[in-house]
Amino acid sequence: IIDFLEARISNAEKTIMNNIAGDCYSDGTADGGKQIGGMQLLVADTPASTTVGGINAGTWSFWKNVSYDATTDGGAAASSANIQSYMNRVWVQLVRNADRPDLIVADNNFYKLYWQSLQAIQRIQSLSDSASIGFSALKYMDADVVLDGGFGGQAPTNHMYFCNTDYLFFRPSRERNMSVEDGDRVPINQDASVKMILFAGNMTTSNRFLQGVLKD
Repeated sequence: IIDFLEARISNAEKTIMNNIAGDCYSDGTADGGKQIGGMQLLVADTPASTTVGGINAGTWSFWKNVSYDATTDGGAAASSANIQSYMNRVWVQLVRNADRPDLIVADNNFYKLYWQSLQAIQRIQSLSDSASIGFSALKYMDADVVLDGGFGGQAPTNHMYFCNTDYLFFRPSRERNMSVEDGDRVPINQDASVKMILFAGNMTTSNRFLQGVLKD
């Protein structure tokens, strides 16, 4: 026997988390402009055409993030043979003294290409009777490489974000951080009651110049 109310509450919480996760990659234009301004805005594919925090990157070049297109800039679509070379070209543009990306987030396609590029040079050496192919965790330089894909992943197709998390922030409102509104709302035509779960907030950055995206 399932506690129906408890199950619905749990489902609502998971739905909200999935929606927020998806919005963290958005360009902020959906829902009448009330959507979270996520990675496609802060670390845009075409940074010169974006305005973030009231600053137009087309006018102020210091406010442009790095954007590298595998086909247009690299000369060939991303593959397991060239993905590391393209990652190198993005990385060197994002290093400033001690500043450098500490998190790389990839969709299914680019994560698999990077994974395969490492498997091609992997040596299997085991003292037991078993051997394995692959790695339980991936890194590039000293940054973690994370798959934000899998089944139902939200990362844009053929994208890899190079993030310096010292300058990227998720900022929920104190009063609207998944807060449940007091009191029930009762529809006039249903034998039911509704509770409001409220969220207000946005993603922000204090330095776009040190954020980058590799795309295809």
